[in-house]
Amino acid sequence: MPEDDKPSGGSSAPPPRLKVNLPSAQGIKRPDFTPHGISSASSRRTPNRPSPLTAAQAKRRRRMTIAALVAAALAVAGGTAWYLTRPGPTLQVSGAFGKEPKVEIPKGLHPGGKLKTTVLTQGTGPKLAADDLAYIHMAYYRWPAKDAGPSADPGEEDEENKDGKLGSTYGEGGPRAVHIGRKDLQGIDKTLDKALTGQAVGSRVMIEVPPADGFGKDGQPEMGISGTDTILFVMDIIKSFPKNSTVPGEQKKFSAEGLPTVTPAKDGLAPKVTIPEGVTPPDKLVVKTLVEGDGPALAKGDTAVTHYKGVLWRNGKEFDSSWKRDTVQPFEVGTGATVPGFDKGLLGKKVGSRVMLILPPKEGYGKEGQKQAGIKGDDTLVFIVDILGTAPK
Repeated sequence: MPEDDKPSGGSSAPPPRLKVNLPSAQGIKRPDFTPHGISSASSRRTPNRPSPLTAAQAKRRRRMTIAALVAAALAVAGGTAWYLTRPGPTLQVSGAFGKEPKVEIPKGLHPGGKLKTTVLTQGTGPKLAADDLAYIHMAYYRWPAKDAGPSADPGEEDEENKDGKLGSTYGEGGPRAVHIGRKDLQGIDKTLDKALTGQAVGSRVMIEVPPADGFGKDGQPEMGISGTDTILFVMDIIKSFPKNSTVPGEQKKFSAEGLPTVTPAKDGLAPKVTIPEGVTPPDKLVVKTLVEGDGPALAKGDTAVTHYKGVLWRNGKEFDSSWKRDTVQPFEVGTGATVPGFDKGLLGKKVGSRVMLILPPKEGYGKEGQKQAGIKGDDTLVFIVDILGTAPK
């Protein structure tokens, strides 16, 4: 072993010091050098870089940033407002005028509790006024719709009530005749009359009738209507006949031996009938056309819309008059719906005609007469009838 490598035995002399000259911190040029006492590069402050924007440009940028933030906030708020106020479910009525409408009442949509009339289709015909005769198709519904119970069999569900439908005139014998402005109307009839007055022919109208204006707190149990139900009507105004309707032709004074004299009056007024004195009335039905119309001839089952006047042969006293009542009168002809002579005498006559009918007792009220009207069992009756038109089918 070389001498230098041997242990020093028990000598305790310290090993010799190494002398190293360390450079000072100022002498180190490396950019990543961290002087002692600074623990982390993250705490190092980066000197501010000069901005390429002028002061005015920087101010403008701040304004644009703020405006963008405000616009974004308004967009969010606007979207929220739309969501909160977006349109809810509404009643849906579809179908052509004069045809059965399709009415959809969404679940969860409740009546407003007030009488409301909405014109769904605006007509261009004459407006309905007091004493007019109107022909109207209608469908009506219980609102809310009647729901089937949890145990109901869908296959046996009542087709008439599954959507709240209570009834309809479409396809069931034609539109209904309604006299407008009658003073004896009450309850729901009075409500509907008020809603129809002023509406134009050709219009489809929806009417929401709350209980207070309809069947009241007791409802209509036999129809399944409770005291809290609103009734919804959809009505088509098909045709109307004003109270002062008249035939278009001009009547000249009629006079014939042995027959009453008929003197025309102004439009809207009944003609004057003068019974010949000392003349025995005919014992058979007499039909005289005073004005010849150019419309279709009345057929069996037609409903003739008329103005008429009836007087007694024995004294000329008027016992009935639609002119006096200020409203036209419909009659079904050829089916026995009226007294025999009236029924037979109008059959085949044209719309637009004025006709005189003379009815012996057997063609009128027979041996029993009509006490309420002052007609005896042996009375002969004289009618003047204006055929104004026919009811739509």
